[in-house]
Amino acid sequence: MTRKPESSPTSKSPAVDHDVIRELAKLLEETGLTEIEFERDGTSIRVARHLSAPAGRTRVADPAPAAAPALPVEPAQHAGAIASPMVGTAYLGPAPGAKPFVEVGSHVKAGDTLLIIEAMKTMNQIPAPRAGTVIQILIEDGQPVEYGQPLLIVE
Repeated sequence: MTRKPESSPTSKSPAVDHDVIRELAKLLEETGLTEIEFERDGTSIRVARHLSAPAGRTRVADPAPAAAPALPVEPAQHAGAIASPMVGTAYLGPAPGAKPFVEVGSHVKAGDTLLIIEAMKTMNQIPAPRAGTVIQILIEDGQPVEYGQPLLIVE
């Protein structure tokens, strides 16, 4: 009597490779990304983590006295919001401990460097798209940022 060899996990459904998942999770931590996907031999593995921003870490300029109370505007909906053009780690200054490029109240011209975003070991200067005054900085130095995330507000 001949026995049928037991079918391998790859013949029916691929086995989950826990080492790959651990490596992807480690890569997320090292790069500051929130999501990564890996595909091999038709099997796709997606690893994601959800970051919650600590409360009270947004810096705001002193509000100017107004005749009527203004309704709060969501930073992403603000007309002066500058959004991140990429995923990476944002730095407010040119080097650790250096003076930041801008602070709340700084006047900027179009093209002035606002901050740097490190992506894939490359430092990318983020220029001001227009002249104005920085009224809010919505991130902290060294914070991971996502594509489209509001970074600061220039009015």
